[in-house]
Amino acid sequence: MKNLLLLYCTAFLFVSCGSSSGTKSITVENIDPVEYASTITSDELKTMLYTYASDEFEGRNTGEKGQKLAVEYLRDQYKAMAIPTPLGDEDYFQEVPLEKHKVADGKLTINGKDYLNFEDHVVLAAPHTINMSIDDIVYVGYGIYDENYSDYQNIDVKGKFVLAKSGEPKDAEGNFITSGKTDNTKWTNGRQSISSKREAANENGAKGLIFINNEQFSKYAPNYQRRAASGSTGRLSLKSNTDGMIMLLANEDLGKAIYSSIAKDNTPKLIPTAIHIEIENKSETIISENVVAYIKGSEKPEEIVVISAHLDHEGIKDGKIYNGADDDGSGTVAILEIAEAFKAAEKAGHGPKRSILFLHVTGEEKGLLGSKHYTDNDPIFPLENTVADLNIDMIGRTDTKRTIGTRNYIYLIGSDKLSTELHNISEEANTKYINMELDYTFNDANDPNRFYYRSDHYNFAKNNIPVIFYFNGTHDDYHKPTDTPDKIQYDLLETRTRLVFYTAWEVANRAERIVVDKATE
Repeated sequence: MKNLLLLYCTAFLFVSCGSSSGTKSITVENIDPVEYASTITSDELKTMLYTYASDEFEGRNTGEKGQKLAVEYLRDQYKAMAIPTPLGDEDYFQEVPLEKHKVADGKLTINGKDYLNFEDHVVLAAPHTINMSIDDIVYVGYGIYDENYSDYQNIDVKGKFVLAKSGEPKDAEGNFITSGKTDNTKWTNGRQSISSKREAANENGAKGLIFINNEQFSKYAPNYQRRAASGSTGRLSLKSNTDGMIMLLANEDLGKAIYSSIAKDNTPKLIPTAIHIEIENKSETIISENVVAYIKGSEKPEEIVVISAHLDHEGIKDGKIYNGADDDGSGTVAILEIAEAFKAAEKAGHGPKRSILFLHVTGEEKGLLGSKHYTDNDPIFPLENTVADLNIDMIGRTDTKRTIGTRNYIYLIGSDKLSTELHNISEEANTKYINMELDYTFNDANDPNRFYYRSDHYNFAKNNIPVIFYFNGTHDDYHKPTDTPDKIQYDLLETRTRLVFYTAWEVANRAERIVVDKATE
């Protein structure tokens, strides 16, 4: 960040000369940000990334030693730049309580018959150790809760156990009823269908869910049984402040024990059933951290522009370090350089009108956990005051499958989903300052990769906050130990980082807040 001193002196002389000649005082609107963008250099990006994605950081696995080193590194960078934290007391860490799951022991008796763990069911979620009996269960058909179709309409499942089956109904043309298309939806798409139906039950106040899905059960049960035998830990999730919901994944035989005509009748109903459940929760609580720094707005400090990237990666597997240079070391160091550029502007008296929050989130690789904690549990600034989120996740490489177009490109996802203005600002900033090829291939609503839902911006988008996701696409080293800093194309990383800076500059300094004119997806 060696460019700062020269830049500050130049800016000071420029402003001083303008003032002494009696010219009108300069406002941010007519300040050219190019001089501040020039502090973003490939050399500095490279120097930082060779440290951040080094073996010393051990792949930055969430909650592990390497991730702790990563957040300390980020904190020290912001302190060196004299960029404060909104948390006070020089605490740049927003604690994120997580639960490290171990396979729970589960015993289930239905109408006097025992159903065995791993043979008939597996426990996917249990907030604590449980020993309970229930007298009835609510069958909710497919367990879908969507604006186009709901199995929860006109039924009360609060505090009750519900039973749902796999799949989604189709219309007369063979299209799924929630989307009107033949492609899998979140209600039918493998593992995503499990989380979607769990969330639907939870949103409707259910105490527990038994989800009947033979295909997914056949995949989960052997894996869970092996993990239980080895004592290994599995997924991470956000630690709930409430009792949470119990969830069991089961085969069809168990479902029919509760409701024999499950395959024929989709009518939601209360079914008298004697069920006894015993679950021993063996999970443990750990603390991870988001890193937050900000520059306070000069005119509209209550309005927040978020620039985000995830700080974690895959850690160490089978003795190999997954360095995650592109995923998402590239986005992480990009934010540091963008922060430097905004700080240079502030030092020169041209700080942004709106506040800029530099948000490095943990646990993205574990299910967007850090960003979900920020938006759902502990938003440092009110979400209604959040203008936009510019999310950077992998911008240091090129997509080898992209055979049409130039090397000088970036994929943009989500820019037009919620705000036409944000999309137009993005296009205009690129045309004015960068002239990079903006590729919207993965912005297509029918994109089978569903990237729009797979990075941290989505937790903002689901709250009607406009977003842009900057992405270079996957490559042969994606989620492999070969994603190392020597493979980063630093000239592209510099150009793409500057593009994000220019877009953030325009959003932060325009006279009026951008308008949300579309519904969230």
